[in-house]
Amino acid sequence: MLLLDLQVLRPHHLTTEEPLTFHLIQISSFANHSWAHTQGSGWLGELQTHRWNGVLGTIQFLWPWSRGNFSKEELKNLQALLQLYLHAFPRVVQAFASQFQFEYPFEIQISFGCRMHAGKASGSFLNGAYQGSDFLSFQGNSWKPSSGAGSQAQNVCNVLNHYRVIKEIVQILLSDTCPRFLSDLLEAGKAELERQEKPEAWVSKGHSPEPGHLLLVCHVSGFHPKPVWVMWMRGEQEQRSTQQGDIMPNADGTWYLRVTLDVAAGEVAGLACRVKHSSLEGHDIIIHLGEKKRGSAVKG
Repeated sequence: MLLLDLQVLRPHHLTTEEPLTFHLIQISSFANHSWAHTQGSGWLGELQTHRWNGVLGTIQFLWPWSRGNFSKEELKNLQALLQLYLHAFPRVVQAFASQFQFEYPFEIQISFGCRMHAGKASGSFLNGAYQGSDFLSFQGNSWKPSSGAGSQAQNVCNVLNHYRVIKEIVQILLSDTCPRFLSDLLEAGKAELERQEKPEAWVSKGHSPEPGHLLLVCHVSGFHPKPVWVMWMRGEQEQRSTQQGDIMPNADGTWYLRVTLDVAAGEVAGLACRVKHSSLEGHDIIIHLGEKKRGSAVKG
């Protein structure tokens, strides 16, 4: 989704100068003038911290520290505001769909959040997309169409800008509520966000679709935080045909990654899988085919 191309928090970088981000994501799907479905979630960088329960109309806190240090009363008020907004949003969109020239079925995506840099608020954002393309944003105290979104987005912004109270609420949420909540999350969740778990690595052989070839598989599991670098190597030379799968979650909150290399059977000798991760403190894991242990640690 284009609207979600944002700077994100990498958990092991809490002490660096990178911006830290908290954002809410809303995805609303409209099948016709009477059916719509909305999903909502909250993210601290790449870590999901909240989920919206559309059936109960409540915020689900996915970590013990996801409430930050906000009072019960303030969280109750925020939940009530979300209930009101998420109940009204699909009905308003459907009422204006014809005027806005929205063609069913369609999807609207919204990203709302703020950033912190060096312990201080460093900006906020509210971006909207229509059918996966940038559509509009909230800047200063008004709605503005995205570049290239055309007259359709301008028409929507013209209507939204007539609602002064809504603009004032959005401004307060962006400039005050979100930065305070982000600061609280970082303080309350510090132990989890700075958690370091070393990866375990092992290699295996699989079947290649090409005759006379082998599929070498490097498995890396149990690491935290999520960012990791894994590559098949021949000596110090990276094997550019290395294929990386998706990083998948383990049940204990750590991560798993599978990295493969399709190679001629006669060229297997000398190949090794190399793993770099923040928890290794510069001592990379290098493991060769046939090794049953984690592999040797080498200064990267």
